[in-house]
Amino acid sequence: MKSDSGSKRIVRVSPIDAAIAAGLYPVFFYFTNNYTLVNTWEHLGYFALMFLLVPAVVFLIADRVFRWSFLSKWHKYVLPFLNSFVFLFLLKVCLYAGLQKKLILVILVLASVFSFFLYRHLKKLILLQFLLAAIGLFTLVPTVIKQLSFSTEWMKQPDDIASATFKKKPNVYFIEPDGYVNFSELKRGYYNYDNSDFENFVATQGFTHYADFRSNYASTLATNSATFMMKHHYYNKGTSFSEAIDARNVIISDNTVLNVFKKNGYKTHFLAEKPYLLLNRPEMGYDETNLDYGEVGFIGTGLGTRQDLMIPLKQYLAIESTQPKFFFVQIFNPGHIGRRAGKTAGAEEERRLWLESLERGNAVLKDMISAIKENDPEALIVLMADHGGFVGMDYTNQTYEKLQDRDLIYSIFSSNLLIHWPNDDIPEYDTTLISSVNLFRILFAYLTENEEYLEHLQDDESFVIVNKGAPKGVYRYLDNEGKVVFEKL
Repeated sequence: MKSDSGSKRIVRVSPIDAAIAAGLYPVFFYFTNNYTLVNTWEHLGYFALMFLLVPAVVFLIADRVFRWSFLSKWHKYVLPFLNSFVFLFLLKVCLYAGLQKKLILVILVLASVFSFFLYRHLKKLILLQFLLAAIGLFTLVPTVIKQLSFSTEWMKQPDDIASATFKKKPNVYFIEPDGYVNFSELKRGYYNYDNSDFENFVATQGFTHYADFRSNYASTLATNSATFMMKHHYYNKGTSFSEAIDARNVIISDNTVLNVFKKNGYKTHFLAEKPYLLLNRPEMGYDETNLDYGEVGFIGTGLGTRQDLMIPLKQYLAIESTQPKFFFVQIFNPGHIGRRAGKTAGAEEERRLWLESLERGNAVLKDMISAIKENDPEALIVLMADHGGFVGMDYTNQTYEKLQDRDLIYSIFSSNLLIHWPNDDIPEYDTTLISSVNLFRILFAYLTENEEYLEHLQDDESFVIVNKGAPKGVYRYLDNEGKVVFEKL
């Protein structure tokens, strides 16, 4: 079989080397930047298969096929094209979930140009890719060590609340609408919105509203991990305001709140419109869920197709049982404004979109509350948002910047809290309901009729990570009285 000098150069490059070089850096890059999403053996196996083994097989087959005489003139272009295309495509996958057809077309063009004009430099490209992989491994190892060695001391309780025994056992519904700012804040600041229709609805349904209630953290994961452990984690000294180490495992698999309900004989349910909390495939700690792990992608945001929760909720409500039930229901409206600078529509337009989402969320909550009240009139129903809507900013990542505007800070942390107390039996100490970290400790004091649990309430402070405008670190933004401060931990 004849081959020109270019193809001879190409033959010297192993298809296996070309494939591994193309996939190795993207693997290290993704694990370094998304370790909390991929910290399972399943994910490691998936990435090894899809980023390394499958490309290796494809490269080997293509290399053999294009050695056939009638294709041999194209042989010198095959590995350069595959290597550059796969490398860029996998990087795109690591950076952006979804197809992005235009971006794929650009990658296809770039790979074609490289393979046609620069195929002789394939070895140099592979060397560069292995060099990037070495740098990627160098940054990944400290990330893994930090995650695996971080202390779980923050999860320990200061008393015996983990062994709490309930004297009251109503069915408990913990409904979490994402980003629903407190009614008290909706009327002012950057929101300045009349939400009286929904406010009147919940009032007629017997809910108590807790004005000025706030979250302690700026994201779903950070808030929920603290809420379900009833303890502050202070972002685990992390580097992203949206993460806390092993947050999804804490929320879904094993936490003090879930364990206390189980200990008291409750059947537990987790219902969510989207599988956001299942992205790293944590072991399911709830007895029932509407989500299927088979539908959770190994790469993605978990914010795709929305499920109608009224279907599974009504099914569970219809089941007659003497066993008490605990529901954690996650709703993704109203949510928050766009996250990145490149995707923002500007503060005013983002506000308009958020308000539209608020109305959609109100409709869902009305249906849900009505169904629960109709089937379970003596239920303990808690509606608590995880954080604010970030309205007033151009995009949520501005949270990383030092802020001292009171209304912007409350736009981050203001959180709605509404509680339907069974038989209008409202405890006098409900005035201590100020921030999300103490919610369940106060509810457990009510259910156990043991006010001693109130002796160990956490500070009602709010925290965020700042990396622009001040030395990088975790900062206290709101103190116990809700006053704006700026104090580095």
